[in-house]
Amino acid sequence: MSASRSAVGAGVVAAVDLGASSGRVMLGRVGPNRLKLHSVARFPNNPVRTIDGLHWNILELYRNALVGLRSAVHEAPELVSVGIDSWAVDYALLRGDRMLGNPFHYRDDRTAAGALATHALVPPTELYRQNGLQVLPFNTLYQLAADRAAGDLALADGLLLIPDLLGFWLTGRRVAERSNASTTGLLHPAGGTAHGTAPGWNDALITTLGLPRDLFPELVSAGEGIGAFRPGVAADVGSGRLELVAVGSHDTASAVVGVPMLTDDCAYISSGTWSLVGVELPAPVLSEASRAANFTNEGGVDGRVRYLRNVMGLWLLSESIRTWERDGEHIELPALLAQAAALTGATTLFDVDDARFLPPGDMPERIRAYCLELDIRPPGSRAELVRSIVESLAAAYARTLVTITELTGRTVSTVHLVGGGCQNELLCQLTADYTGLPVQAGPVEATAIGNVLVQARAQGFASGSLEGLRALVHQAYPPRGYKPAPSSRAARANISP
Repeated sequence: MSASRSAVGAGVVAAVDLGASSGRVMLGRVGPNRLKLHSVARFPNNPVRTIDGLHWNILELYRNALVGLRSAVHEAPELVSVGIDSWAVDYALLRGDRMLGNPFHYRDDRTAAGALATHALVPPTELYRQNGLQVLPFNTLYQLAADRAAGDLALADGLLLIPDLLGFWLTGRRVAERSNASTTGLLHPAGGTAHGTAPGWNDALITTLGLPRDLFPELVSAGEGIGAFRPGVAADVGSGRLELVAVGSHDTASAVVGVPMLTDDCAYISSGTWSLVGVELPAPVLSEASRAANFTNEGGVDGRVRYLRNVMGLWLLSESIRTWERDGEHIELPALLAQAAALTGATTLFDVDDARFLPPGDMPERIRAYCLELDIRPPGSRAELVRSIVESLAAAYARTLVTITELTGRTVSTVHLVGGGCQNELLCQLTADYTGLPVQAGPVEATAIGNVLVQARAQGFASGSLEGLRALVHQAYPPRGYKPAPSSRAARANISP
């Protein structure tokens, strides 16, 4: 950061925010008591199934990011930096500067045996002590076990997670940002190193798992400069002054920065394709009870720990709509949600985290089959199915928050719900009802906001702790409040599907 920039007091940065179903490029204008974002580009993120499995169309995502950055430079020539965030765990293997195939999608079934192979080398109890992560079938270390078995690792000399891959193409520098690297299962536990030093790669674990150590690049922390754009990229986007700044490159890490929490007795739900339900802690929770409950300790910005559990999210709704639209019918989700909200009487609840709901496919039929197997009345109409999905999500959030308080000893007085789900009024109200706690909804673009704020602080356009940055979010984007309904205690007492 130059002295001239720090003296400006206000400036413009850009966030490239890649979600599992769509991407966006956002411009952020930040200064003392000022925070304003708006979108300059939005584009779909459609995976591609080929003969060997389900892949991300990473080249199309990169092309769209460049087009968006060109629009950002055209609108704001004073733009000084860019930050990239995306979903976690997925990666590309490299040989030299060459990518060895499009990255696999985490919903691909190739890693079915990965967890078994990994746990045969390191038992789950020991693995949790070493990395603090919940067991999910698509965790990076399980995907790498599949690559090792296929012989693919012998061809590679490097590995980059999705945002770091795009950053490499922009700058030519290979790095791994810590918040996303913490989701690989190959980093020491977030916040768990002595004297507050930043966690590094767990070399002993990498060796035990038979993975080549030279695959894993240099680690950087959110707020560090990565480098200037390569000349060809600078010419393509129309600016020779841009630099890439590391942000919380796991989208949830950026989203948590953008949660307008004013006190530390709050929980957050980052609600999108997935629902990430958790609290922010100064140190990891590595107890056997935490492992048994399948909670994860992931790295956050400024050395914080995101203690959370992945809960299935709005994927259930989006896949249901995709199924209904396959016959050419157009579905209006707002109308369906209104119909679902108007329903009275008992709602069918189901376990949203059942493994059958993870892959793409006919979600309404899978929910129906689940209910029939457990001798539960399946939802009838589409509105009933939507109500069942939304209410089952709210019940899962409530169960997760109860467990968080038991495992951490934390008192939670408010729930902040950010991301796409904050626009779903039925979900927000039912979350308040099932948790028995007030819900503060918004902002919808919490991830891009967190991305922008970390850059702005690095550039001198903002200053202070995460608490100060969140106060700015609260001022610029006041959340909408939902109070538990009077009958919510009864609902909370009966939250098992």
